[in-house]
Amino acid sequence: MKRVVKRLLLVLGLLVLVGLVAGGVYGWMMLRIGSAYSAKILCSAVFVSGRPAASVLAEDLKHLSFIGTRVDEQNRSVTASIFGLIRRRAIYREGLGCTLVNGTTVEALKEQGRLAPKGPAPGLADRPWPDGDLLPMDPLPPGIDQARLEKALDEAFSEPNPELPRRTRAVVIVYQGRLAAERYAPGFTKDTPLLGWSMAKSVMNALVGILMGQGKLRPNDRSLLPAWQNEDDPRRAITLDQLLHMESGLKFDEEYNPPSDATTMLFAVPDAAAFAAAKRLAASPGSRWEYSSGTANIISRIIRQALGSSDADYFAFPRRALFDRIGMRSAILEPDPSGTFVGSSYMYASARDWARFGLLYLNDGRWGNDQVLPVGWVPYTRLPAKHAPLGQYGAQFWLNVGEPNNPAKRWMPRLPADMFSTDGFEGQYVAIIPSRQLVVVRLGQTPKREGWNQEDFLVRVLEAFPRPESGGTDAKTESGSN
Repeated sequence: MKRVVKRLLLVLGLLVLVGLVAGGVYGWMMLRIGSAYSAKILCSAVFVSGRPAASVLAEDLKHLSFIGTRVDEQNRSVTASIFGLIRRRAIYREGLGCTLVNGTTVEALKEQGRLAPKGPAPGLADRPWPDGDLLPMDPLPPGIDQARLEKALDEAFSEPNPELPRRTRAVVIVYQGRLAAERYAPGFTKDTPLLGWSMAKSVMNALVGILMGQGKLRPNDRSLLPAWQNEDDPRRAITLDQLLHMESGLKFDEEYNPPSDATTMLFAVPDAAAFAAAKRLAASPGSRWEYSSGTANIISRIIRQALGSSDADYFAFPRRALFDRIGMRSAILEPDPSGTFVGSSYMYASARDWARFGLLYLNDGRWGNDQVLPVGWVPYTRLPAKHAPLGQYGAQFWLNVGEPNNPAKRWMPRLPADMFSTDGFEGQYVAIIPSRQLVVVRLGQTPKREGWNQEDFLVRVLEAFPRPESGGTDAKTESGSN
């Protein structure tokens, strides 16, 4: 009997020890990710957005106030540390923004910076809107209810509940191609680049579209990555179309509490695409829809492969192929330590530049006389994923299609069915509504999802603009929108 008791005590002791070790490892990973998050976010906010560190610490990083941070203005870097035991560092390079020093060296990251483009093409700012920032003096199109519009903006920047801060930082509204309204919170201006988080996914859509127009990629391409080339690897069957529509079948934990797949990918590994590509299949390719930030980083790696050129050409590609062509002077895509753009999350641009991006899609990929995206790419983008429950997702864009003639079965029931949108963490939105000729940008730092209701905001905005004539293209799509 004593021997049995001793064995039981030994087993219990081992279980407790294993639990303590596991808990310690889990806690250590959480602290590493938290310190990496602080270093990366503060670095980009200070050196890309040009914000005072004190403001970032008081708002964006308030929940991580126990982590110490140090901004090195001379070397343009940020170090975050926890009791001196865990240190994570991010460094800034002009043209590439900030990247964590992880699995690489500071010198290697600086070498990336030496290969990066140093700014937009000259003279863009001096052109008339939307190419530049010179606004026309003639009146806006008739029918805009300015009082309603101002009220909608007032509400967007108000803080009715201290427990649920909105922290709206910028709103830009474009109507019939004209800048109809814009407003900024104190400390932010029309030139402040702000983080779009998952809106970067839609920028990946644009870059893929451009490469498809050049014949370098096709929707049905398979065997997309070297790691998937083995004949016995079922991931060989995944198509680019399935990746774009989030129907690859790859397992990925999209939770944002560390150490989930999403937070590990962004803050704990040196190669985001490799991390996501190493995931096993949880379902057959094309059989299930599941939103995944990992998918967007795999797409980013495919873009890099398709270019098949030097790192300098790769780093210049977004600016040369997209940003400069539509006047997005402030836009910055940030790479991970491996040098691949973090296509799921790390894109900075001013509110006006995010509006330009939306206007490109409103105009079916055309910018003046320049067909930036190939003909047919925007309609393809708006094709719903086959297995998205409400048809709410296209090719790296959110959709509002829902069930035909049934507004209740839409992602946002009170809004037009033709709306499509690029959305990001903490309340970043570019809503594109073709039937109302509107692009609406809202940027902020809303820490709790309940703090911002995008549908309510857009309903108030729509009330300020003329409705389509009865029987027009929006007669059905906006039924039930009030």
